[in-house]
Parts: sequence; C-alpha cells; structure tokens
Amino acid sequence: MGIGASIFLLALGAILAFAVNADISGLDISVIGWILMAAGLIGLVITLWFWNSRRRTVVTRSTAAPVAGTGYAAGEYHEVRQDDVPPPPPPAYR
Repeated sequence: MGIGASIFLLALGAILAFAVNADISGLDISVIGWILMAAGLIGLVITLWFWNSRRRTVVTRSTAAPVAGTGYAAGEYHEVRQDDVPPPPPPAYR
C-alpha cells in the first residue's frame, strides 16, 4: 500500500467515524471508520519504514591498483558500506 492509499483510508475512516450518523442494522459505521483509520495509519507507517530502510545502505566496491606493466588488478578485494552515497561508475578496462 502506498502513501496515497494510506491517506485515502485515513480520510475515509475519519469521515465515517466523525461525520456520518447513519443507522444500519447490525453495522456500526463509527467502528468501521476507526478500523479504516487504523489500517491507513499502519499502511502509512509500513510504507515509510520500507522507503527509509531501502535508501539507507550503498555498497562501494573497489580493487587494488593495477600491477605495473600487466594492466591487471591485484587479487585484493575491498567492500565498504556507506550511508546515502551514490556508487561510483564502473572502471573502464582495456
């Protein structure tokens, strides 16, 4: 559920809970409004948490400098995790 759907459920639930005074046999409109508001709030929290956790970590990979005369990189491999840093472009190999 996205942010828009969550806000829609919150608004619809608030309208049903606070503005509608209809009587339906065996159905309480106010309770349905509160349930929709709770579902919208839970959906909003989950959506924001998912977006926040998805953007947190960027992996940067690098290798050692090329060995002199061969054009190949040494066997050393290094990986660093940083917050909110875009990854560098891939190296150009000959």
